[in-house]
Amino acid sequence: MDNGMESMLDTYLYETNSLLDRLDEMLVADEETEDFSTDDVNEIFRIMHTIKGSSAMMEFGSLSTIAHRIEDLFFYIRDKGISSLAHEHRKELFNLMFRSEDQLRGEVAKVESGSPLSENIDAFTAEIEGFLAKISGTGDSAGDKAPEAGTSGQTSAEDGSALPDDPQAACFIHIFLEEGVGMENLRAYMIVNALKEVGADFRYYPADMDTNSDTCQTIIDSGFFLAFDDQESTAMAEDILKTQNHIRSYEMVEPTASAAETPAPAAEASASQPEKPASAPATPAASSTKQESGAAAPASHAPVKQSLISVNLSKLDSLVDIVGEIVITESMVTASPELAHLPRDSYDNFMQSARQLRKLTDDLQDISMSLRMVPISGVFQKMNRIVRDMRQKLNKDVRLTVIGENTEVDKTIIDSIQDPIMHIVRNSMDHGIEETAEERIAAGKDPQGEVILSASHSSSEVVISISDDGYGMDANKLLAKAREKGLLTKPENEYSQKEALGLIMLPGFSTNQTVTEYSGRGVGMDVVKKNIEAVGGTVSLTSELGVGTTITMSIPLTLAIVTGMKVTVGNSIFTIPISNIRQSFKVRNEEVVLDDCGHEMVDRMGTFYPIIRLHRFYNLETEITSIEDGILLWVEASDRSYCLFVDDLIDEQQVVVKSLPSFFNEFGLKNAGITGCTILGDGNISIILDILTLYMAAIETI
Repeated sequence: MDNGMESMLDTYLYETNSLLDRLDEMLVADEETEDFSTDDVNEIFRIMHTIKGSSAMMEFGSLSTIAHRIEDLFFYIRDKGISSLAHEHRKELFNLMFRSEDQLRGEVAKVESGSPLSENIDAFTAEIEGFLAKISGTGDSAGDKAPEAGTSGQTSAEDGSALPDDPQAACFIHIFLEEGVGMENLRAYMIVNALKEVGADFRYYPADMDTNSDTCQTIIDSGFFLAFDDQESTAMAEDILKTQNHIRSYEMVEPTASAAETPAPAAEASASQPEKPASAPATPAASSTKQESGAAAPASHAPVKQSLISVNLSKLDSLVDIVGEIVITESMVTASPELAHLPRDSYDNFMQSARQLRKLTDDLQDISMSLRMVPISGVFQKMNRIVRDMRQKLNKDVRLTVIGENTEVDKTIIDSIQDPIMHIVRNSMDHGIEETAEERIAAGKDPQGEVILSASHSSSEVVISISDDGYGMDANKLLAKAREKGLLTKPENEYSQKEALGLIMLPGFSTNQTVTEYSGRGVGMDVVKKNIEAVGGTVSLTSELGVGTTITMSIPLTLAIVTGMKVTVGNSIFTIPISNIRQSFKVRNEEVVLDDCGHEMVDRMGTFYPIIRLHRFYNLETEITSIEDGILLWVEASDRSYCLFVDDLIDEQQVVVKSLPSFFNEFGLKNAGITGCTILGDGNISIILDILTLYMAAIETI
């Protein structure tokens, strides 16, 4: 695939996924009110029209066909009004639309993965057409829209079919549809409506084609007629007919012509003509614009058009890298030792310019980072659909409450946390919430369960919590289950409640007694924890039996630039993320105690924490070996807390995180507590420590 086609495909996928996200948002919101608004009906019609045209242009037949069938369905609903649908039909429409969205997303996923698209979607399209046929047979009569068709013809068309009894007509257009197109009466009415929306003045026969399904056979056998009072309207209609789908042929018939005379055919539309709009989406797009202009005024709450462009994430990554290099280079220039040889006035002038440069580079850094920040609302919105589907399948009355959906997070992190959040929400729905409303009432709770999804900023982190007001967790049962599986590492009576709850994040731990369609609380929670920790975050869990459970994830706002504390160990400089540091302090020898294995520990706030000496762990030479000469940093990551012994603290600084080259992977540096590196202002390299993996690696080697 050349660059041009690849760019088109990227644009297509971005736009189609965005449209499907918008569709999902509307469907979930409208289902809550059990009704579609008129504006949403128009919006869904436009979404499907766009997907149909763009998919046809990209030659994705299954996507184009499905979108086309839904477009036909909403064409009818838009014309008749959503109020024309019975309550049971609206409920069926919601289920059909959710299945249609899933079908479209499945086909888009195949495009993204390079898999072949579905070749046979007849069963699904037949389901859509069947529903359209069902609702179209229940509409009101449309006799007021056009005069009643005459039962006897005054003049005959060329094929022998009788012309409608319309004395005012100056000219008829006789139209035949493609064979086997299906729902011929509604296809014909779509053509009629397209002509009406451009202001054409005419009448159509059969006049009840939109409400009487029996007219299908009449249109198949004899076609349908459009009656015009003047030649100008006829010419206008002919131009529009050339852009319509499903027309096999059409001809103009003079009502005054003798049956023996042969009417002059105006045009014979070949079978290939109706396909032109599919291969060239500009034509249906123009038609859509005309249709929309004749529709009701757009909703007042419709999103305002913004000047936005989509940018490949790799380009933003490159921008951040360049800005990082600028920051580093600026620090190198201002720290140059040659500046000490400048005269005082020259030095002052240089530093004044340097301060201005620092301000501009800080602004540039902030802007470049903000380009990668996206609201978490996109992830939260998908949870509405999950709750909706599970609510129906599990027959549980549960509402989802979303708080702080406008909180912004780095795009890379957004992609990493979507699956963990989805997994936790599914767990909460599956067996976190009580099975029946009666059970909740007996427990003194609201009959309707609640799952709360919230996000907020805290310092340099975003805190995401998923809470439910269900059963809660019994720490004793968790301990018993862990003992049964052989997962305990110490006597049960030594486990705190927090440690007992944390057992569900161990691999292979589950409290489910039976396998269900959805994973139970604890199934795969080790993967959730691993994914969150992979982006530098932590997971914590609190629960009260009979009240509910809350799982909290603390995640850095961005992975590109972190605020860190630079520390020295011998001749080496390490950077520790500020978010992991709780306290720095000095101790005396008598304050350090040894455990049964001879490991050093120190008391902080009534709890003893192990001490890890960096110079011993990394085998570095240093003159600072006495505990009184160095400094202890009390650090914490996830549920692990300990103290690091270092030589000295340098300063706090924002650093640009550089990934380690791939050839370092074979040395297992990440497993040794090294997550990356950064270049300091003097050109030296500082290793960035991963506090969690450092603890795990050091405890195993002490």
